[in-house]
Amino acid sequence: MTMPVLTLPLPDLASQFNLRRDIVFLNHGSFGACPRPVIAAYRKWQDELESEPVHFFGRRRLPLLAEARAALGKFVNADADDVVFVPNITYGMNIVVNSLRFGPDDEILTTDHEYGAVNNTWEYHLKRYGGKIVYREVPIPMTTPEEFVEHFWAGVTPNTKAISISHITSATALIFPIAEIIKRARAAGILSIIDGAHVPGHIDLDLTALDPDFYAANCHKWLCAPKGAGFLYARRDKQDMLEPFVCSWNLSRHTQTGSRFTNLFENVGTNDPAPWLAVPAAIEFQHTHNWPAVRAACHALGSQIRQEFAGITGLTPVSDESNMWWNQMALCPVPTGEQYQYQRLWDEFQIEIPVVQWNGHTFLRVAIQAYNTPNDGDRLIEAVKKIINR
Repeated sequence: MTMPVLTLPLPDLASQFNLRRDIVFLNHGSFGACPRPVIAAYRKWQDELESEPVHFFGRRRLPLLAEARAALGKFVNADADDVVFVPNITYGMNIVVNSLRFGPDDEILTTDHEYGAVNNTWEYHLKRYGGKIVYREVPIPMTTPEEFVEHFWAGVTPNTKAISISHITSATALIFPIAEIIKRARAAGILSIIDGAHVPGHIDLDLTALDPDFYAANCHKWLCAPKGAGFLYARRDKQDMLEPFVCSWNLSRHTQTGSRFTNLFENVGTNDPAPWLAVPAAIEFQHTHNWPAVRAACHALGSQIRQEFAGITGLTPVSDESNMWWNQMALCPVPTGEQYQYQRLWDEFQIEIPVVQWNGHTFLRVAIQAYNTPNDGDRLIEAVKKIINR
């Protein structure tokens, strides 16, 4: 395969990352990768903390967090008092799920594309407290957003109390058209709980326009912030529904700053706030490097790889090539027999890429970020050809 030269907005963005040069890293979707300037900001905050821990924790931490939260709020178009930093989306989703109580006949509607850890959270909670989760099958390939919404909404019943759905799915790497679902849920008095793990930095996010009840996301994935940086958004009229995991100084009025919501979930004892404080640096890094153009270039490379896969496997892609259903992360179907063979992509070819098993199908989930090049696509295609020929 000979791919056309991919022109990125700035030369050699790969040099901004610490990734090994001897591997092909096509798995940004799992844990992200942090650029060097963002790592430098992260370490600067750690050094500042250690230079005078009492001053930092006692006098500076909460005001600094408020500044970082303001930058994050602007980035996702939400009031800073409606977002709180959390270590990761799993933590954020657990806050929401474990704060809710349902009756034995109440239903939570979701899809069969959801992330396993979120499914486990619901299953564990509902087993203890009541209610049941309903997995709505969403077949592939995708057709139109209108058909998706109508098909999913057909799973709503009079017992549906909440909808839990991904904005971008992990297993199938699809962008779901959630805006209409959120709108319908509000009109029907159904809670909307959104898993946005793969969204910030990957596609534009406007929480004011979407207007979900709850939205949890990671900053350490596509926004390229340090590990341990995520956030939870809660609509203002739903914040009192949420209860903290940790009871600490967040329950003492004389120590509270900001809103009740931010205080309950950020003023919970001694932890390292450096990943959260470095989020503005990650936002600035992407702004400086013209990230909309980077995303477009990454989508173009991903599209080339997808088309080449379809040519060698003869298998139908899960969606078309537009960025309506996917952007920088896409599934490439591969022959399902002997799935374990594809694990050899790392062992033999030093290609880091997840092998996805979903509903009887096997896929490679290709994630393209600013550091990837057409040569990475060439190495992947050649390796897959060798595996298939075996």
